[in-house]
Amino acid sequence: MSDTHLPRRARRLPGELLERVAEADVVVHAGDWVDTATLDLLQERSRRLIGVYGNNDGPELRARLPEVARAELDGLRLGVVHETGPKRGREKRCAERFGDLDVLVFGHSHIPWDTTATTADGRPLRLLNPGSPTDRRSQPYRTCMTAVVEAGRLEAVELHRLPPRG
Repeated sequence: MSDTHLPRRARRLPGELLERVAEADVVVHAGDWVDTATLDLLQERSRRLIGVYGNNDGPELRARLPEVARAELDGLRLGVVHETGPKRGREKRCAERFGDLDVLVFGHSHIPWDTTATTADGRPLRLLNPGSPTDRRSQPYRTCMTAVVEAGRLEAVELHRLPPRG
């Protein structure tokens, strides 16, 4: 997930998202939490949480989270960052900056994204943005994303449409 913006964009995280958090081995948040209560909640409910701060996150969150996070998941090299810059040229920029990774999860735009860049050494770098579970902006749905990591490979990436608030 990314761009939860609580409590500005919503009062709480969607129930369906919290159910997925409880089922996940690893939860990733690509920044713009806005409040520390969301970080506390996800730390409490996650088996493992990997998160970064975003441009809307203040000093308290920046003190607790890195700008870029890196982790190895069953041999898969994962990175998380909030901003990757404009849509145009994103693949090239990310391949240059994060060429040592297999997957980069990012946020900021609230727009779901799933592409592959080619690194300088010819390897693929998967770029994923889960959108926002609380603020759809110009998108038709609020979203989150799930994936399976198996033997160092990213499998079964799925974008989930979350129900309208109500």
